[in-house]
Formats: sequence, structure tokens, C-alpha cells
Amino acid sequence: MGRKHKIGVFDVSVHIVFILLSLACILPLLLVLGISLTAESSLISEGYHLIPREFSTAAYSYVFTSSSTIIRAYGVTVFVTVVGTFLQLLFTAMMAYALTRPEVKGRYFLSLIVYIPCLFNGGMVASYILMSQTLHLRNTIWVLFVGSMISPANVLIMRKFLRSIPESLIESARIDGSGEIRTFFKIVLPLSKPSLASLGLFTAIAFWNDWMTCNLYITDTKLFNLQYLLQSMMKNIQNVLANADRTQGMQNALAHLPTEGVRMATCILAIGPIILLYPMLQKYFNKGLTIGAVKE
Repeated sequence: MGRKHKIGVFDVSVHIVFILLSLACILPLLLVLGISLTAESSLISEGYHLIPREFSTAAYSYVFTSSSTIIRAYGVTVFVTVVGTFLQLLFTAMMAYALTRPEVKGRYFLSLIVYIPCLFNGGMVASYILMSQTLHLRNTIWVLFVGSMISPANVLIMRKFLRSIPESLIESARIDGSGEIRTFFKIVLPLSKPSLASLGLFTAIAFWNDWMTCNLYITDTKLFNLQYLLQSMMKNIQNVLANADRTQGMQNALAHLPTEGVRMATCILAIGPIILLYPMLQKYFNKGLTIGAVKE
């Protein structure tokens, strides 16, 4: 007969703490969703409530007034996130693998070159000149991810993980006639899934939330990403509010303008599909986030 597991005070306390922490993360999201579905007049008179007192979809109707623009911005953001994350992980893994190979000459000097950008960078002016005048990528979709193809910090993290792969495994592959490229794609990358999943998640979130790159290099409205488009909508509402007292008859229109609701609706839309990555990649986190935690 199996041993019965006794639930002690400590176990109960830990469960209660984690339930409270989970609620602390979920309730703000539900509150934002509730506000986005509440009529603006109700928000002004009664304030914020978790459950809408006066249900309204006016905020989402305002955001989706130009549905084709929103859909195009979603497409640009998804494309940049998927392609940018894939290329950054590929080049990061390739560079990290090269820095771990003892036969690569000058790998310690190359590691120093990779480490320096973690402390210093050329600044926004140098980056703008490189992208717009040297590479001529201004007003192209490539500018949204070409500048982030390599992350020095991710290279160093990936290098630490690749060092944990047994050298004998790579030597065995070479003895069997496997070349460097085949060894990298068939052996090294499959064994690096925990590291790739962890770094890939944070990279995808960075690409998804990036609006500054679009602000600097994009003026073509067809290439606006989701974050920059939603921010532009909020700026338009703020400009209308700022100039309301100069325009006759604008007060009545502003009374029905879902200012707070639009702000919360943009938050919900900005979360988008990116939130689905967490449960998909969760199984890799326990190992991926502890890279380098144990020194052998």
C-alpha cells in the first residue's frame, strides 16, 4: 500500500501564496478587459469596475474603424516577429557555437568583441545613419528586424549553454563523417531546444512590442506595425482633446468619444497572439532559465 502524503501547513501556505500571486496577475488583465467593454459615460460617472456596468463595444468599434489598416498592421507585426525571431535565434546559435569550438582561432578575441556591445553602443544617431544612408533600409519592412539580427547578450547566454553539450558527442559525429553544418543542425540545435525556447520567447516579445524602430525609420502607413499604429491612434485622441476648447461644437462629440475605453482596448489588442507563446514554451523554461546556474 502506498504511503499517504500528508498536507502540512507549509504546503497550504505555499499554495495560498501562489494563488494570490496568480490572482494579482490575472485580475489587472480582467479589469483592463472590463474597462474596454464599458461605455465612456459609465467610466466617467461610476469609475472602473471589473464587470461593466454599462456594456459597450464603442472602443473596439473606434479602433477597428479602419479595419484594413489594423489587419495590415497585424500582418506586419506577425511577419517581423516570426522572421526576426527565427533569424536572430539562427545567427545567435551559429555565432555562439563558433565561440565554443576550440579549433576556431581567436575565439577569445571574438568573445571580447561580442561582450563590448553589452556595455557600450554607438547610439541612435550612428544606428540611424547606418540604416538609412548606408544600408538604405528606410521605409522598408527589413529595417524592422535587420538591426536586431544578433543580440550580444543572447550570444553569451547561448554559448554558456552549448558548453554543456558533451564534446564526445560532437567528436563521435565527426568520426561518423558528419560535417560541421550537419553536426550543428542535426545534433547541436536539437539539444539546444530549452535555450532556444527561452531566448526565443523574450526575443519574440521584444519584436512584438517594438514601436521605436517604426517611429524612426517608417513613414509609409502601409508598413506601420501594430504597436506604432495603436500609439498613433492614442496620440490622435489626445490631440483632439487638447484642441477641443478651440473648436465649437466639439464638446458634444467628445462626450461620446471612448477615450479611456480605447486606451484599454489598445492594451488588449497589443497582447494579441504573443500571450499564447507562454503555455506553448513553458515546458522548456525550467531547464532553459537555469542556464549557467550550476557550475560544474
